[in-house]
Amino acid sequence: MYDPTRLAALVAVAEAGSITRAAARMGYTAPALSQQLAKLEREAGAALLVRHHRGARLTAAGELLASRARRVLDEMDRARHELARLAGLSGGRLRVGTFTTVGIHLLPPVLSAFRRAHPDVELTVAEYEPPGGVLAVAAGEVDLALTHAYEPADPAPSPAGVVLEPLLVEELVLVTAPGHALAGGSGRLPVAELAGQPLISSAPSHPPRKGVEGALARAGAAPAVVCESPGYGLVCALVSAGLGVAVVPEMVAGMSATPLGVRQLEPAAFRRTISVAHRGGESSPAAESLRALLRGTFGRAGG
Repeated sequence: MYDPTRLAALVAVAEAGSITRAAARMGYTAPALSQQLAKLEREAGAALLVRHHRGARLTAAGELLASRARRVLDEMDRARHELARLAGLSGGRLRVGTFTTVGIHLLPPVLSAFRRAHPDVELTVAEYEPPGGVLAVAAGEVDLALTHAYEPADPAPSPAGVVLEPLLVEELVLVTAPGHALAGGSGRLPVAELAGQPLISSAPSHPPRKGVEGALARAGAAPAVVCESPGYGLVCALVSAGLGVAVVPEMVAGMSATPLGVRQLEPAAFRRTISVAHRGGESSPAAESLRALLRGTFGRAGG
């Protein structure tokens, strides 16, 4: 029988495209995760990964096992949630951290489903700009927190005892004012064509974005407006008014309150991973139940 932790490691590498990035998301060191993957390959009797200079990719056998692993892990999540419902979870408190975009667009239906299943659990929600939610989990201020990380970027290690569980990976896309020349073409836009374009930038006050902003600067995009707010609503409003272009997550572009032109970029290496941070084996039944609901809801959103 395959070890679920090793199956989760294989799925994480499939989604992250790198053992190093997958290890950071799962709260492992890269050598420790490599050991788990090596044991899984011995169990499977086949090579599951091919390492290359930019990371790792799955072999045909790895793709097959990862596909089945996702189903197994989903069923285990469903079982944990149903067992938590049987336990009743009467009383107690669940403290949840979130950041703005997910807190508005994806978290409310999850909390509604949790409240229907466990009406006696007291819910509290606090807002943290990443990586603040991860630090709040480490400090015991919240039981779990939704957070994000951008690529390209140097992976940031998680605090001791905190596990980052990826829920949804989305591309970053170019947003422009309606009718802008860059929004009118078909297919993906090469990042090099952003050279000379005025850029609405949310870096220097938004540390998670620094890697992305650096890559855009190397492509020649010239910061025109530095937006000190980490909120994308203001960034999109400035773009819609014609003050420049910006690179934002797909979810943000699709839910903008102001009209925008949207274009995918080439290469498709600009991404945001949304994760839930929790304290590993210390999670309460209420936290376990909410995490199972998050996986189901975010999986549907990603699909």
